[in-house]
Amino acid sequence: MKSKTSYVCQECGYEFPKFLGRCPECGQWNTLREFKVAGSKLKVESQFAALSSEKTKTPKKLSEIKFEGKNRLLTGYDEVDNVLGGGLVKGSATLLAGDPGIGKSTLLLQVGLNLSQTKKVLYISGEESEEQIKMRALRINKNAKNNNFFLVSLNNTDQAFNVIVDTKPEIVIVDSIQTMESENLSGLSGSVGQVRYAALSFIKIAKTLGIPVILVGHVTKEGMVAGPMVLSHMVDTVLFFEGEKFTQTRILRSLKNRFGPVDEVGIFEMGEVGLSQVKDAEHLFMSSDNLKTPGSVLTVAMEGTRPFLVEIQALTVFSKFPMPKRVANGIDGRRLELLIAVLQKQVRVPVENMDIFVNIAGGFKLSDRAADLAVCLAIFSSFKNIPVSKTVAVSEVGLLGELRNAPYFDKRVKQAQKLGFKKVLSEKTHKTLPDVIKAFNGQMKG
Repeated sequence: MKSKTSYVCQECGYEFPKFLGRCPECGQWNTLREFKVAGSKLKVESQFAALSSEKTKTPKKLSEIKFEGKNRLLTGYDEVDNVLGGGLVKGSATLLAGDPGIGKSTLLLQVGLNLSQTKKVLYISGEESEEQIKMRALRINKNAKNNNFFLVSLNNTDQAFNVIVDTKPEIVIVDSIQTMESENLSGLSGSVGQVRYAALSFIKIAKTLGIPVILVGHVTKEGMVAGPMVLSHMVDTVLFFEGEKFTQTRILRSLKNRFGPVDEVGIFEMGEVGLSQVKDAEHLFMSSDNLKTPGSVLTVAMEGTRPFLVEIQALTVFSKFPMPKRVANGIDGRRLELLIAVLQKQVRVPVENMDIFVNIAGGFKLSDRAADLAVCLAIFSSFKNIPVSKTVAVSEVGLLGELRNAPYFDKRVKQAQKLGFKKVLSEKTHKTLPDVIKAFNGQMKG
């Protein structure tokens, strides 16, 4: 087979036959990298041809295709299973990405050890030695004794293929896809060609043998999955493991899922012996000591079908600079500027000379618009130095100051009442933001 030279953008995966300074697809400069494919396609096709029982594929009518519900493998962690949509689907390829040191390998090692109690698990590590992983496994569970967890340390894609065929596992974990390389391609591990070749090989293994394969992926400084963008399109599920390194909270999100929802989250807490599930997340995202402090307001945020009681903190101080600061931690900074403008225009709160800082307690990243009212109240509470106690605010705020209904409102109210908060401010109780502020001032004066 004749060698083929192509130039592939490392940001978006765009392929071009000649070198260009700027990628025509994403517009980034100096991102095209050269790679060569020399006869590797024939070798890959011949490897999988030996595994497949059908040499030729013939089209079938939709009515002739027999479909049975996908049997899912339960990981033993409800937080992981909920994000996956009920567990791992057989024959699926899952990509788990996250910042360095956030706990990706620890999470998958715990999942692998748990699954090995009933299933045959193969853990392929290209970053750590077998002794290092053994040491981590003993830290997680000192009494871990099973004969179904197989571990191998290598970074050769073709060797990994042979190991999987010989071992015949029921689940495969590859840590990480950026460390795998093949002698059939030029370039070091992590290059566009090597990542695409390795991903294609493991995905074909998953589909051919009908076993779930989990791939660990690195991220760039912008928070995107490292390597070509086509990697995210090739796999069935893309999970993202996030959290602040100086906090113990870790959040598992689904960015893409062909077999389940994409808006569910799993909450974990990092400890000395590994990750533990958090069923009652309120103690992470709220503090009872701050509920009577000015600038602290509670809201009920929805992540998928799961409600969380979250504490929003705001601080307003006089600015010594001509352009006051607007600092947002855990919410969109542009959304914060919009809400501040509504407070100035509709409520006439003079904060144009104030530095405003807004923080979501517990390191939680909030994108729910229903937290708008709580953000506005927290800023106003800090500005007036008046606490908002025993109150939960749930509503989106429009540019005209109107309050809008929040989805899953009844579910949010039940969660607040379950934790002892009976007063819920929303568009059910007030029509506009000025009405809420007037009622709030009247209550304080009374």
